[in-house]
Amino acid sequence: MKFSLITVTYNSAKTLRDTLDSVLLQTYQDIEYIVVDGLSKDNTVEIIKNYESQFEDRLRWVSEKDCGLYDAMNKGFQMATGDVIGIINSDDLIADATAIEKVMKCFEIDSGIDAVYADLYYVAQNDTSKIIRYWVSGKQRSFSKGWHPAHPTFYVKRGIYQKYGLFDLDFKFAADFELMLRFIEREHIKLYYLSEPLVKMRLGGTTSTVSYTHLR
Repeated sequence: MKFSLITVTYNSAKTLRDTLDSVLLQTYQDIEYIVVDGLSKDNTVEIIKNYESQFEDRLRWVSEKDCGLYDAMNKGFQMATGDVIGIINSDDLIADATAIEKVMKCFEIDSGIDAVYADLYYVAQNDTSKIIRYWVSGKQRSFSKGWHPAHPTFYVKRGIYQKYGLFDLDFKFAADFELMLRFIEREHIKLYYLSEPLVKMRLGGTTSTVSYTHLR
């Protein structure tokens, strides 16, 4: 099975190398990596170009105007050709070199699974080895009880996006929450909980706000 991983960038030069390195370290080989840049004004695009050869034709990227984070993510989803799609934000990193391998093994063991979700570490902005908080997603419960998966650890079959839609751009600040709510509560997709942290998210970074706001 092919895994499509998407990173959205905008003036991400300070943190992007950590993100790219964490993708390169993955033991799962059938990864299509897509970077969608919003016409960065720093050297983000130069960094992407410098890493291209290390991905050995597994990296595709574009740099063009968009309408913000969710619009850029939708572009990435539309470019994706993998069986499963995940995201890794440009100021975050994959916590474990075997993370994608573990996710894909879940799908391989049970073909009826529509999505896998996991736990997440919040880490210090300038020291990603320093864990500040551990988000334990826990077993599936009702959203009305205050539960929802950590969106950066939400890995979904491409067919689910094709069937139920992408991010709704009308939800300017919470399209990620709405998408998970729609998939899980309305469409009742089948989830599998992988009870370990797969992503490190920087506190104080672009994506550590409630809505992962990235407007421009």
